[in-house]
Amino acid sequence: MIGYPAGPGNALTDVSGLRIGHHERTDGGYLSGTTVILAPDDGMVAGVDVRGGAPGTRETDLLHPTASPRLINAIVLTGGSAFGLSAASGVTDALAARGVGFAVGPPGAVVPIVPGAVLFDLGRGGDFTKRPGPEFGLGAVTAALRNGPDTRMGPVGAGSGAVTAGIKGGVGTASAVTPDGIVVAALVVANAVGCPVDPRNGELLGARNLRPEDFPGLRIPTTADRDALLHAVMNTGPHLRTPGGPAPSPVQNTSIGIIATNATLTRAQCTKMAGTAHDGLARALNPVHTQFDGDTLFAVSTGAAPVPDEIGLHHILCAAADVVTRALVRGLLAAQSVTTGGGSWSSYLDLAPSARGG
Repeated sequence: MIGYPAGPGNALTDVSGLRIGHHERTDGGYLSGTTVILAPDDGMVAGVDVRGGAPGTRETDLLHPTASPRLINAIVLTGGSAFGLSAASGVTDALAARGVGFAVGPPGAVVPIVPGAVLFDLGRGGDFTKRPGPEFGLGAVTAALRNGPDTRMGPVGAGSGAVTAGIKGGVGTASAVTPDGIVVAALVVANAVGCPVDPRNGELLGARNLRPEDFPGLRIPTTADRDALLHAVMNTGPHLRTPGGPAPSPVQNTSIGIIATNATLTRAQCTKMAGTAHDGLARALNPVHTQFDGDTLFAVSTGAAPVPDEIGLHHILCAAADVVTRALVRGLLAAQSVTTGGGSWSSYLDLAPSARGG
């Protein structure tokens, strides 16, 4: 099979040293959450590539190759649109209380470096005012420190309120191992205006990039199930609007995620990896990087493995795109249908049960 084999857990946590924590609420008008990825104790190198026309981000300028702090301490992915950026404050406070961060003075005086990105899920739980705040960030850090490797997918953390072209989304993750033994992995939350479904047969666009272990037995849906999928996505974006159909909202989107490797990379190389990883979104969504999306991908290096040579770096960059596609598709396949006071969204497999296979 062409492509890179998955790592032992087929998850972001295959990059040793990374810790993932999710915190979400789905009651009392909420349908939103926060996901935090904690760096190893000595930090990690990071880059970012923001391609959507409507991003919501924090501290991404610190990841430019010319910026001064060399290492970061965590990355936050969260719902809540611009309001959700406050979840990162909870992460910053929690890390500072543990003495984790950029030293700025006497012992214990630190400033944690915590970049982040948001997606739009406001009102999906029924109450527009119920969105992540600092307590969500604190809860996610607590979960990351308390739990073992968290490989859950679907409606957890930042994926709780995610919807992609009218189909319920969620958190997805995947990993790959290059010929040099380097691990590359991704965690992605799809909340895009772009459609993930091939209108010709109802297959997920990115499904052809899956490995057998990603979702055993996945099939192309029946014609009836394809029609149900197309009905669900119609009128969810300007490019899908039917004549006389309702006008779609132009602001309820964004795909965000993180790609990680244990190879030792520079910040410029991490930035290149984030850029290449966006190709993975393009394989799974059509269109992608629209003016209504805030598509943002972070890329990090833990430095636990050696510096790659030129061909080794080429494999890392190729694998980055692969794991993003696979992670996004796995998130859609792990999603669960939900009905709240804010609406009703069916999962891909509930709309197309014939795709589940045996």
